[in-house]
Amino acid sequence: MLGLDGPVLLDADGLRLAERDAVRGRTAPTLMTPHAGEAAALLGVRREEVEGARLAAVRELAAVYRATVLLKGSTTLVADAAGGAARVNATGTSWLATAGSGDVLSGLAGSLLAAGLTALDAGSAAAYLHGLAGRFAARGAPIGAHDIAARLPSAWRDVHAPAHPAR
Repeated sequence: MLGLDGPVLLDADGLRLAERDAVRGRTAPTLMTPHAGEAAALLGVRREEVEGARLAAVRELAAVYRATVLLKGSTTLVADAAGGAARVNATGTSWLATAGSGDVLSGLAGSLLAAGLTALDAGSAAAYLHGLAGRFAARGAPIGAHDIAARLPSAWRDVHAPAHPAR
């Protein structure tokens, strides 16, 4: 799959199985979406080290793999290999820490990547929409991944709503 001349998203087992040099050698967009534990394994450090320095970790991963990296968390970070400013998404909520939530995020990011967005923009937009959908779904109560997915259309409409609706 890494030999394809098209965008690729690596998540879960894909992160574990991908060889560093194969990822580094890609010329097409690559978006990696680890959580702190996966990021720690990729960097060869303890999870606590990643959690204690999330910004440094996402930047290091992006540089080491020469890929765009979305580090999942209640505050999701996105960095690209070019070393520019990392993007910080604070729309998330602790209710997103539920089984399948990361799959919804990766599916959304992969869809945006396949639609032609850059890996940085696909990861950033997906993180924002995912967090917003999670907030819409939660309203102070536990949620499941299906709840997040069901609220994605609402999040999309919210983003596309005019800033100052006509009166």
